[in-house]
Amino acid sequence: MIVHGGQPMPAVLDRFDADDGAGLTSRDRSLARAMVRTTVRRRGDHNRMHGQLLARPLPKKAAQARLHLTLAAAQIVFMRQAHHAAVDCTVTILKSDGATGGFAGLANAVLRRLGRERDALLATLPVETNTPQWLWRRWVTHYGAEATAHMAAVHREEPPLDIMLAPGGTPPDGAAALPTGGARLASANVPELEGYSEGGWWVQDFAAQLPVTMLGALEGKTAIDLCAAPGGKTMQLAAAGADVVALELDGARLARLGENLARTQLSERVRMVEGDALEAQGQYDAVLLDAPCSATGTLRRQPDVALARRPDDFARNGALQRRLIERAAALV
Repeated sequence: MIVHGGQPMPAVLDRFDADDGAGLTSRDRSLARAMVRTTVRRRGDHNRMHGQLLARPLPKKAAQARLHLTLAAAQIVFMRQAHHAAVDCTVTILKSDGATGGFAGLANAVLRRLGRERDALLATLPVETNTPQWLWRRWVTHYGAEATAHMAAVHREEPPLDIMLAPGGTPPDGAAALPTGGARLASANVPELEGYSEGGWWVQDFAAQLPVTMLGALEGKTAIDLCAAPGGKTMQLAAAGADVVALELDGARLARLGENLARTQLSERVRMVEGDALEAQGQYDAVLLDAPCSATGTLRRQPDVALARRPDDFARNGALQRRLIERAAALV
């Protein structure tokens, strides 16, 4: 769905959670999410390794078998799971389906070889493998080869989890304080962390926390958050004491924001409005605009973005961003 269907990874994983993780235990649900994220993140590395280990590419009819092979490889090579368990489980699944049973022997051989040669294969993976060539060339032009290689290397790693605290909330045990008033901890299954269901905090990247902190004291002031979903900055404004209008064009995303506001008990300070930011009216002490963009700056957090973007996205986004900035400036 993500790699070939073009669906955003967060939406797919959210549906998985809404389904109670297909009846899996908490531990297995976390493992399944990690497998998906790792498979998408290291998709170029997977393709390269398969090319090295397979005498010839798998046929088109082997799409399902290739998926199982890739998920197992993610566990063996990048997640450092016990390779015998991944091999046995994958072979069993392939044999259980008539459409994939013929590939069970091949999968067994390839995955066992992966387990034996893991470190040697990892050492030969070029840093640019997971970055689309057009994007790699663009980065080299703008930032230079050394900085581009560093960015690509960082994108290989699972990011930490940054959170912002609701009034009176406390971070989970082991979290490190951030200068914004938020906190950082190792990546985890968010709904199961202490304080989340009680509304003590919400997920918000450190960089996304910075704009509101730059506004200074907000108690009793008015603010509008244009393009408000998923709502981190809206909640941050409300938690700081501002009276907030949260404007969002997408009704489904606005509803999700409403759920987060209710969970964090910040609804009373926020008026949600479904509408186009280009048509926003009024005057506010603070105006925030997180404009639609290519999101290539978030590849570590959202590795599926690299699958969805095309070179012409930048010009199209730039024209819209200019119009949105002009509208935002008129609201201040």
